[in-house]
Amino acid sequence: MPYIRQVSDGEATGRIKRALDAAVARAGRVWNIVRIMTPNAAALDASMGLYRALMFGDSPLSRAQRELLAVVVSRTNHCVY
Repeated sequence: MPYIRQVSDGEATGRIKRALDAAVARAGRVWNIVRIMTPNAAALDASMGLYRALMFGDSPLSRAQRELLAVVVSRTNHCVY
């Protein structure tokens, strides 16, 4: 099984620490999809920026509709996160 080293809360500094702290503030925990990007601060920042734009930016879709679409796509793709 492949292994990707992840940055723990205790060793996180700078941009990674801020991203992990924001994840906890937002969701009460750090989800694996966020944790797996911790070795690359630029990728994590870009991914979270895209997430914020899609879920909170201007759109004809409501927040609930966006979440529902995310659930449907995840289910269709057999994602269990």
